[in-house]
Amino acid sequence: MNDTTILALVVVLSLLAIFTIPRWMLKRAIRRVIRIFREHNATDAKNAKTIYELGLAPQSMMQRMLRGRDYKPHALNTLLKAQIIQATESGRLYLSEEKLRESGLEGHASYYR
Repeated sequence: MNDTTILALVVVLSLLAIFTIPRWMLKRAIRRVIRIFREHNATDAKNAKTIYELGLAPQSMMQRMLRGRDYKPHALNTLLKAQIIQATESGRLYLSEEKLRESGLEGHASYYR
């Protein structure tokens, strides 16, 4: 292999990694967030919890510097936009199992129950 071929291969693999790894990490974080809600029994409005009770509060600046990127806040926002995670009037959050089943993510997340 010549240098140009190796360089092209490295560029292609880098681009592939740039686009696929964050997507895979987000899917993994979505499953984790769903599992966290189930573990805390936050699956209806009366059992809703705050993000602090669930351990999903955003990391501090120091935590972000010392650890890798945490995809759970992004996953939580994604689930909120999809209305799978819903908020009460007081700002507490809960997992809507019905919306989760309707979304099609249920098949991927059900083994985390």
